[in-house]
Amino acid sequence: MKKTKSVVASVVFGTSLLAGAYAFAGSEKADLKTDKVAFFGTPSSSISSSVSIPKQYNQLWISGTVPPILNSNGKTIYEKYGDTEKQAEGIFKNLEAQLEAKGLSLKDVVYLRVYVASDPAKGGKPDYTGFFNAYGKFFNTKENPVKTARSTVGVESLVNPDWLIEIEAFVAYK
Repeated sequence: MKKTKSVVASVVFGTSLLAGAYAFAGSEKADLKTDKVAFFGTPSSSISSSVSIPKQYNQLWISGTVPPILNSNGKTIYEKYGDTEKQAEGIFKNLEAQLEAKGLSLKDVVYLRVYVASDPAKGGKPDYTGFFNAYGKFFNTKENPVKTARSTVGVESLVNPDWLIEIEAFVAYK
């Protein structure tokens, strides 16, 4: 009989106070009839529990983005692509470049779906902390106060066994 692993989903919640096209909604009972994107949740969390996007916003879905090769001559996963944190950083830089090419930025991202694969160096378990550390360098910062809504899912593997993470992004913009 083939042994299978369970998929583990982890969703974390939070909010953000944003200027410009965003509205702060610290309470789940906030008015949804605003003309701004509204993030909901608790201030202590690094992400939002939900996001309301008014109908006048355009939407962009970015397919699963995978890590860039750091060293094509690398002999190990970590030499070729880095650990989970380094791979996630590469993905966020790639997403940032994709968005900039379209006149957008990471400040326009409202939702992320993240797949974290089992890491041999972590006892075959997903390195969620590595991903969370990378996320914290690009979101919920002074430069980018957006706290996206997000799902983080542990998976056994991705298409390339050297990839430890893949990230999908949902963007809302005017």
